[in-house]
Amino acid sequence: MSDAPALPATSREWHLLSRPVGWPKDEDFALVEAEIRQPGTGEVLVRNKFLSVDPYMRGRMSAAKSYVAPFELGKAMQGGAVGEVVASGAEGIAVGDHVLHFGGWREYATFDAKQAVKVDPDAAPLSAYLGVLGMTGLTAYAGLLRVGAFKEGDAVFVSGAAGAVGSQVGQIARLKGASRVIGSAGSDEKVKLLVEEYGFDAAFNYKNGPVWEQLKEAAPDGIDVYFDNVGGEHLEAAIGALNLRGRAVICGMISQYNATEPTPGPRNMVKILQNRLRVEGVLVGDHYDFQPQFVQEVGPWVASGELKYRETVVEGIENNLEAFLGVLRGDNTGKMIVKI
Repeated sequence: MSDAPALPATSREWHLLSRPVGWPKDEDFALVEAEIRQPGTGEVLVRNKFLSVDPYMRGRMSAAKSYVAPFELGKAMQGGAVGEVVASGAEGIAVGDHVLHFGGWREYATFDAKQAVKVDPDAAPLSAYLGVLGMTGLTAYAGLLRVGAFKEGDAVFVSGAAGAVGSQVGQIARLKGASRVIGSAGSDEKVKLLVEEYGFDAAFNYKNGPVWEQLKEAAPDGIDVYFDNVGGEHLEAAIGALNLRGRAVICGMISQYNATEPTPGPRNMVKILQNRLRVEGVLVGDHYDFQPQFVQEVGPWVASGELKYRETVVEGIENNLEAFLGVLRGDNTGKMIVKI
């Protein structure tokens, strides 16, 4: 095992104390001190540099059965992270290597090296491996191209379009030859960003009027693909706007994550029958086989500046919870990142 540099005895990490009902509250969480464990055979110890907070984490705070196991009460939470290896008991990973892993919500993480993916800090900023070149980027790529069966000439509508996934979906559609790319966002500033920087053909602030009305104005000839990050009113409007054999990719429904009562579904489901629509959910874990193609195509777009991305960076592990709540509020433009 490689010799470890001098390290602190403890590391700060976030624990879930109780399962939130409705909007998460400060008392549901605690930032605690935990002993740093040296790695055993086949393990690595990583000093995290950047942490990811994502909407799906709200679901893991509930005990309800879902596609991913809930966080355990009284134990460290998990999430995407990228950091530097400071001690290694594993072949092929050395002290000084940088790795992507899921031991987030903490300053230091000790885990099985098989769960680490080496990344190159010279090829892209480390934080990019949590967003544009990471899980959110692959979600956008696989969701649009594989699940959404996007083809050149399609008109695409993206909700939550200024977020980490949505902004990438719209740009990939544009780079792949979409006839029209429309996005919705929650502020006039984000709408301006979508059109002026990300190259969307049209965008609107969903707070400025009924979504269906604004979508009809932005896409008078309808849409072929809808990429849903919001649910609710957006999904209903998109179902009404989808053309014959249109596809709706359901990636997230952030408008419903903190609901305490069942939320009503779209009232126009008959359109799915009439227009032979396809509605399918996307979970990135189903598409890791797409990763090589994703990196091969998207990497050069990022390097050349053809695909642009934004990050909202919050400093300090002590602000990890506030950064997560900010994602649920829509405070972020692009990927929300916590820098340690």
